[in-house]
Amino acid sequence: MRFDPKYANLLFGTMLSGIMVSVVSAAVLLINQGLTPDFLSRWLKSFLSTWPIALPTVLVVAPRVRRLVNWLTRA
Repeated sequence: MRFDPKYANLLFGTMLSGIMVSVVSAAVLLINQGLTPDFLSRWLKSFLSTWPIALPTVLVVAPRVRRLVNWLTRA
């Protein structure tokens, strides 16, 4: 499945925030509570409660970070 290039930033932000929230929420849950029998349900609850915060944050911050990185790495 291919997407129109005009959706590249939205797709990038959605994928990046989803991956980051998945990894970080699982790591924090493992560190704080260990691998419990209800780990998956707790992780899913954590993911679903934090991803709506992470997605708009990434969509707003990523373009600014890209500009800053471009500015910092100019020859």
